[in-house]
Amino acid sequence: ETLAAALIKLTPWNKNRILVDPFCGSGTFPIEAAMMGANIAPGMHREFQAQKWENIVSPKLFARGFEEAESLVDLSVEMEIQGYDIDPQIVKAARENAKRAGVDGLIHFQQRPVHHLSHPKKYGFVITNPPYGEEKEDLPALYRDMGKAFAGLDGWSEYVITAYEDAERYIGKKAAKNRKIYNGMMKTYFYMFPGPKPPRRKKPEQSEA
Repeated sequence: ETLAAALIKLTPWNKNRILVDPFCGSGTFPIEAAMMGANIAPGMHREFQAQKWENIVSPKLFARGFEEAESLVDLSVEMEIQGYDIDPQIVKAARENAKRAGVDGLIHFQQRPVHHLSHPKKYGFVITNPPYGEEKEDLPALYRDMGKAFAGLDGWSEYVITAYEDAERYIGKKAAKNRKIYNGMMKTYFYMFPGPKPPRRKKPEQSEA
């Protein structure tokens, strides 16, 4: 969860932009994004070891901090966050995880293969962690499908974390930036394919008195 949140922070995504994860797995990217958009503080649903250090930090301070964080949560926020996976059981697990995180009402999960990825709106984001460890003979076709899907998204930005070193080759385009990031002990690459920025909304002209 910490790595997923950090990777989202490395992108220009914000709650007003569409976010899709076509390999959502347990739902980590969509859930972390929804928590950010709803202003749910990290760690709000867990306990901290420091809470037991009552001789150093008063339990009242922790209670006050949790109350303040709770008061800042906004579950009425409107966002368009979607998570897809080819495995129906994985999709079911992702929904359960979102429910435990308190953001199930903010995310749409669906069983869907990556070659069916499409969206009618412009300027969205794909942030995803596709397969790259097992059955490497299947990876070229999978990454080609991903590249074709990306090509059909109008003005979108794509961000892909993977250990597959031929990712750019089969996606079919070179990343604007490539960050090397360790996922546990595994060296991975965070490929960044930023799209165009949406045009700024014109402020309504004030009518003369």
